[in-house]
Amino acid sequence: MPGKLTTLPLMLLAAFAAAASLGAQETNAPAPDEKLPIESEWDGYSPSLYNKGDQTFSITLGTIVPLFYMRGTGELAENKTNIGGAGSLSYSYFLSHHFALGGEFGGMFAGTLGGNTLFVMPFGLKATWQFVASPFEFPLSVMVGGASYGYLDTNYFGIIVKPSAGAYWRYNADWSFGINAAYWWLPQWTADNYTTIYGNMLELTLTARYHF
Repeated sequence: MPGKLTTLPLMLLAAFAAAASLGAQETNAPAPDEKLPIESEWDGYSPSLYNKGDQTFSITLGTIVPLFYMRGTGELAENKTNIGGAGSLSYSYFLSHHFALGGEFGGMFAGTLGGNTLFVMPFGLKATWQFVASPFEFPLSVMVGGASYGYLDTNYFGIIVKPSAGAYWRYNADWSFGINAAYWWLPQWTADNYTTIYGNMLELTLTARYHF
């Protein structure tokens, strides 16, 4: 009889402890609609740095190197132009993650062997396809448009085709900086194949690009 009296309080005490433990677990259990406090590794992840509607404005400065001049007959013409300077302003509007359309306006000057100066002011539409390997960006572009020439008292207006490639470093959300190489193809057509000239020049420049 004394053994039973001693065992009964111990059993009641164990039952009370088990009930208290279950009550605590139910109190701490999350509500059915409550999300568990687990942070996803994908929070803030963006599959692409550029989206439709993103825009850029670029300022470019550097040098221009006259490569060669070709006559309409296929003969090389004498190159009388020295290395000069070049610069441009351009705008691009992204239509997808990689493709952008825009425009460019620029100019170049170069001295000649006779001590004079050749001026060319090109402008046109520009299409760009850009590869991104963050924080680096590699745009491939082509600009097609018109070009106004000035040399002594002679003026000429023709077309320009300007393919280019660049490599940029994305400094922050607003700015990127890079280098460019562009090829200028400048035809000057006349009624005579011998006086028709195709100018070929290489542009090497630095660019500051603003993103908005």
